[in-house]
Amino acid sequence: MKHRLSRGRRRLMLLAAAFTALVAGGSGTLLAMQAEAAPAARPGHVFVINLENKGYEETWGPGSQAPYLSRTLRSQGVLLTQYYGIGHNSLDNYIAQISGQGPNPDTQADCQVFAPFVQTGTVAPGQAVGRGCVHPSGVKTLADQMGAAGHSWKGYMQDMGTPCRHPAVGAVDDTQKAKTGDQYATRHNPFMYFHSIIDQQSSCARHDVDLSALATDVKSTTTTPELSYITPNLCDDGHDSPCVDGRPGGLVSADAWLKKWVPVITSSPAFKKDGMLVITFDESDGPQKDASACCGEGPAPNAPLPGITGLGGGRTGALVLSPFTKGGTWSTTPYNHYSLLASIEDRFGLPYLGYAGQKGLSRFGTDVFNAGN
Repeated sequence: MKHRLSRGRRRLMLLAAAFTALVAGGSGTLLAMQAEAAPAARPGHVFVINLENKGYEETWGPGSQAPYLSRTLRSQGVLLTQYYGIGHNSLDNYIAQISGQGPNPDTQADCQVFAPFVQTGTVAPGQAVGRGCVHPSGVKTLADQMGAAGHSWKGYMQDMGTPCRHPAVGAVDDTQKAKTGDQYATRHNPFMYFHSIIDQQSSCARHDVDLSALATDVKSTTTTPELSYITPNLCDDGHDSPCVDGRPGGLVSADAWLKKWVPVITSSPAFKKDGMLVITFDESDGPQKDASACCGEGPAPNAPLPGITGLGGGRTGALVLSPFTKGGTWSTTPYNHYSLLASIEDRFGLPYLGYAGQKGLSRFGTDVFNAGN
């Protein structure tokens, strides 16, 4: 039988967890406690930036090569110290963020061939059984949900050039390696892996565009999408190091990119009104690939080990900036990419897709939207 802790006892336990985070996680002025209630705050404009392949200590530790992110921006928002990727390698994490679908051997291998997903069935919670890359039109995404509910969305992809750009279905993906002047990677643009999106060519071209469109779109609230999903190129997201254009890459280039683009977002009318910016990483990668997991993640129907050598994509951390958050704070609540999807769905009153509906999954609460605390 489960015994309910008293409010005082529960608060003491949370304080102990927060003290542990203070010792391990560095500076901050206010500890954001674990979410115990749904927040009154409801961001109306959500921005997500994904960076690549960095573990928690590398990014947020004292030796971070990203001082703008780890110190300047951290002082402006809430750091989620227990945020995890859901698998390895890159693509399965991106797909999870917008659909709640777990990994399969092809997405774990970053879909070197843009092959169709051959579905043989469906199992709870909303998982398409099979393998492949481009999911059938019956497998829905956050973008489909947003559109059906009358909400606006866009994907902003650096170096994509032509909107809705992807290989032909069945063809080899020629964007797996960066080229000078073209460092776009299809595998970092998850919208391309769903027939529900790419088969509607005119709609896809309006919604999945080059990053250059962002600066114009955010000039007014009316032209700012309610969901903006932003992916830098293979150098600016920290993936490559060094880069084909001679830049250092890694966290150094990612930090420089953030210093340019984050103020474009945070100074926009929509962000100032009711915005939320989430900056995270797809997976914790490196010489010793971290395959740890959180949030009850277990074997997926198409991949017994989502992290290839373990159950998850490792601890990356994430930062949330918003008028509804206090700067210099952090949360020790465990989150992963499925949590992010569920939290965005909560903001717009949408049903949970796939593993976003997993029982017991944490969703952003008063620990994140803590400005009223």
